[in-house]
Amino acid sequence: MKRQSLLFVWQESIAAEFLDRLVKWSENIKISDPLEEGCKLGPIVSRGQYEKVMNFISNAKSEGATILYGGNRPKHLKKGFFVEPTIITDVTTSMQIWREEVFGPVLCVKTFTTEEEAIELANDTHYGLGGAVVSKDRERCDRVSKLLQNGAVWVNCSQPCFCQAPFGGTKWSGFGRELGEWGLESYLSVKQVTEYVSDEQWGWYQPPKQ
Repeated sequence: MKRQSLLFVWQESIAAEFLDRLVKWSENIKISDPLEEGCKLGPIVSRGQYEKVMNFISNAKSEGATILYGGNRPKHLKKGFFVEPTIITDVTTSMQIWREEVFGPVLCVKTFTTEEEAIELANDTHYGLGGAVVSKDRERCDRVSKLLQNGAVWVNCSQPCFCQAPFGGTKWSGFGRELGEWGLESYLSVKQVTEYVSDEQWGWYQPPKQ
């Protein structure tokens, strides 16, 4: 399971209730050896990455963000590069934790008031691999999904992948696509053939005499 940083932009009117539910849900995540039954969150891949994730969390706090939940090594695990699921609020768009990819179990939450503000916040990034829209308003979902600068957008779900659908990003998240018919393009060599069929001279081209 790849655990990269996540940015949540949530409507201000429901943010408090959402965060309360999110914390309660996070409290029930089982952090353990991945081979243990019921494990939901295993260790970070290496010491270097573990230290990088912890530095991200520490820098966010020093820059004025609030560590709403987590942010430490789980107390019951003495060995391994484990990090608690971490929820960070009071984030500004200039903070490192918002601008850079963490690749750890870290979630940044920022609120918005208008739809236009939400789209602007979502697109204000160097990256563009995936995004999601959650709303009961189907027209809004369609409208916002078209304006998000991502290679993939999920509506009222997150990260289901299908081999028939193209996968890839925009901006610093890369170019080109894998999977589906679009993924075959990497294996193809396209040739252009142009034929002039008129008997009239075209510019300095002379029509063939026979």
